[in-house]
Amino acid sequence: MDVANMHIESIAVSNYRVFKHAVIADLSRMAVLVGENGSGKTTMFDVFTFLKDTLNQNVATAVAKRGGFKELVSRGTTGPIAIAVKFRETGGRLATYELTIEADGGQPVIAREVLKFRRGQRGQPWHFVDFCRGRGTAITNEAMYGKQGAKEERQEFTLDEPTVLAIKGLGQFKGFRVVSEFRNLIENWHISDFHIADARPSCEGGYSEHLSTRGDNVAQVAQFLYEYHRDRFDAILDAMKRRVPGVERVEAKPMEDGRLVLRFQDGAFTDPFISRYVSDGTIKMFAYLVLLHDPKPFPLLSIEEPENQLYPELLNELAEEFRAYAQRGGQVFVSTHSPEFLNGLRLDEIYWLAKENGFTTIHRAADSPLLRKLVQEGDTPGALWRQGVFKGAWS
Repeated sequence: MDVANMHIESIAVSNYRVFKHAVIADLSRMAVLVGENGSGKTTMFDVFTFLKDTLNQNVATAVAKRGGFKELVSRGTTGPIAIAVKFRETGGRLATYELTIEADGGQPVIAREVLKFRRGQRGQPWHFVDFCRGRGTAITNEAMYGKQGAKEERQEFTLDEPTVLAIKGLGQFKGFRVVSEFRNLIENWHISDFHIADARPSCEGGYSEHLSTRGDNVAQVAQFLYEYHRDRFDAILDAMKRRVPGVERVEAKPMEDGRLVLRFQDGAFTDPFISRYVSDGTIKMFAYLVLLHDPKPFPLLSIEEPENQLYPELLNELAEEFRAYAQRGGQVFVSTHSPEFLNGLRLDEIYWLAKENGFTTIHRAADSPLLRKLVQEGDTPGALWRQGVFKGAWS
């Protein structure tokens, strides 16, 4: 899958906790969510995880993990819960995936699941997948889409349960390319839940190709990059030298018992420090760089509050690293409370969440004439956020 050509353009969520009806439109390669506590930043990230849980297991399990349908559905509503994702597939065409979930006798079921393309501005869309409560059809001549005079050829399918996604099974077959691409996109969403304490201990010998969600294998990934992707490893070290004052060298050192430890060379000292004696900020910056310089970027990378344990002076640098990752092919979602981090962003990368009467709406900073004018006059996004200007930014 060529993640460089895949790009989520919008996400619409209805009746999912604080999102009675919320849309994030015109998504850039890097999208940063900002808002007060309780405004729904974590809930938006949970939408991604919910889709992944539903794909890997089923909708009943995904809903149960969140306390059941009554706890998941927006207050005062009975549903249905609806999620719609518009994305550019690798051929460059805009596709839409729609998932609707209802409670049937108290149990969640997939009321409707559709994956479709639109033919031009006026043509009727081709529903590559169209299922309702475990039964539906899929197009079997996908390769003919867009060709003059082409007509849909469909086959009927019945799923084992009305709680299973159709794209779970169909996405395994090469004949359903677009279905397979969207399935892979969901499966490879990476939600980073980095913990400093997990990154400090030495690791077992060997290597890991990708940083884990918690970052507990950072030394093993560093060893893998050193041995098999030296250019990426060198790029990480170069970034550490540029981004973190005093750090001259980092190595994953094998111990006699086969474990690996990270050693950081500070220019002011002769001997390197092992990771447990290095500051939280240095360890976290290194782990983020390992994640962001992965030779195979995740199609979607989500990170909550990366500013924790980092020096404010490093946050502008980190924003640049996130942007570079997005330009290499992965799409990045970040949530933040940090004005310093916002100062490293463009307005078209910032989306703020506003909660009124118990429900949240989402706004794109670049759509506000006031914010655009103030930034053009020299104000920074972080300063405007700190001053509360975002709340009334539409005037």
